[in-house]
Amino acid sequence: MVVVDSQREQYLVVPVPVAVAVPENVDKYIPPSQRPRKSAFLLPKSLVMFFVLCLALSAAWLSSFVRGGSHLKGRAACDSVKNGYQCQPDISHNWGQYSPFFAVPSSINPDVPDNCKVTFAQVLSRHGARFPTASKTTTYAQLVQKIKATVPEKEYKGKYKFLDDYTYNLGADDLTAFGMQEMRNSGSKFFRRYKKLAKKFPIFVRASSENRVVVSAQDFDQGYHEALVQSGATDPATYPYPILVISENPGSNNTLNHDLCTAFETLPPFSTTGSTAQQTYLATFIKPITARINGDLPPLNLSATDTISLMDLCPFNTVANTDGAVSPFCALFTADEWRQYSYYQTLGKYYGYGPGNPLGPTQGVGYVNELIARLTGTSVVDHTTVNQTLDSNPATFPVGAAHPLFADFSHDNDLTSIFSALGLYNFAPPLSNTTLEEPQDAGGYSAAWTVPFAARAYFEKLSCTDQGGEFVRIIINDRVIPLDACGGTAAKGGRCLLEKFTDTLGFAKSGGKWNQCFR
Repeated sequence: MVVVDSQREQYLVVPVPVAVAVPENVDKYIPPSQRPRKSAFLLPKSLVMFFVLCLALSAAWLSSFVRGGSHLKGRAACDSVKNGYQCQPDISHNWGQYSPFFAVPSSINPDVPDNCKVTFAQVLSRHGARFPTASKTTTYAQLVQKIKATVPEKEYKGKYKFLDDYTYNLGADDLTAFGMQEMRNSGSKFFRRYKKLAKKFPIFVRASSENRVVVSAQDFDQGYHEALVQSGATDPATYPYPILVISENPGSNNTLNHDLCTAFETLPPFSTTGSTAQQTYLATFIKPITARINGDLPPLNLSATDTISLMDLCPFNTVANTDGAVSPFCALFTADEWRQYSYYQTLGKYYGYGPGNPLGPTQGVGYVNELIARLTGTSVVDHTTVNQTLDSNPATFPVGAAHPLFADFSHDNDLTSIFSALGLYNFAPPLSNTTLEEPQDAGGYSAAWTVPFAARAYFEKLSCTDQGGEFVRIIINDRVIPLDACGGTAAKGGRCLLEKFTDTLGFAKSGGKWNQCFR
């Protein structure tokens, strides 16, 4: 049993081993077992026995995580391997991309059909729950300071009472302990779903080089391995598993991180479409919320932007709790207000990185072309973001029957572009920026349904006895995506023939609108 220290060691960066041709813009992760050990020191025998007892108790506690279901009593029962985060779902499932992973309702049964077997499985995952980015954590700290400096102590009443003692102490950028557990749960769930393959074949893992993404891959691997050990199987690979870490440095070819398309990154309207749509919608709902908060906490004078930041403090303080306890910030707003907030965040993704942005889907083209190569066992054909040195080397981009299991780790914006390049949410007309549209009425699209913390998309290849040929299914956060364009309708369980599926990906095969990236 692996016992997790809450202070995770940082991964180290070294060149790829000499036996492999050194790829461009790539680093390699060194697993904990291969890192230099710190100097040992001696302890009194009584303390040694105490630590042994603690270790045993910790191991027993951790084993409960692997056995699945709800892991802790009380509040921590909010989160589970099977269903994800389920506390106050009318609120927590409406935090946009800041929602913790939860099982999204599916009109198609997500279980593998009885007459089918999975021959290939790939997960594309967002990192687990994190602290705010460095710039946002500064903004939030200033907002709390503003409230404290403006509102007299006597005004903190009722649901605002907690503010009297609240101190902003969130970190920046890195995973929270809750987010690490999300990823261990994700690894365990992936193993359980594809255990027939996982007991026979090693899993090939890649991660974009942002620290929180690499640590997410580590934690996923731990959960996957622990579930495998608990099943009684012999691991077909050596744990810790190697992780191919692909650089996010400027100018790096990396299908797990957008950066190269200059027009998309820097030129209006492409670089501003998302924020413009959000500001338009913000004007339709934020004023009465802001007025209510200011009226409840005189003489506070929050702006519309301040109010959104105050709402952000709900999910970020929730995932900062090790047990995922819902933050008292959440009770400051109604369920309807959270639906409006979630749609505000959805517009930022849809118009910023998705089909609402003329160049959004193009940012995901490289990854889709890699997916085609893996599904078909062929070489990658791409002239956009693919790292050609990596993907032409079987050691760093294996394909074929001997490699049916893959796990890739990235960010919410990149997942949004990849889903768009696949055509999964390219419905018409586009989302309204003045009227809230529920995900059920928008083709299953919302930021919370597609890219929450620890989001995961499963790409499956199936062999079925009732029909000849190979089939493809896509499952995003437990929701089977109907592949209508290739015949994978709900009536057919979301399955479509592999050949027909790849035929629908002409946008990616042709490079999307990559020719518009450099002006």
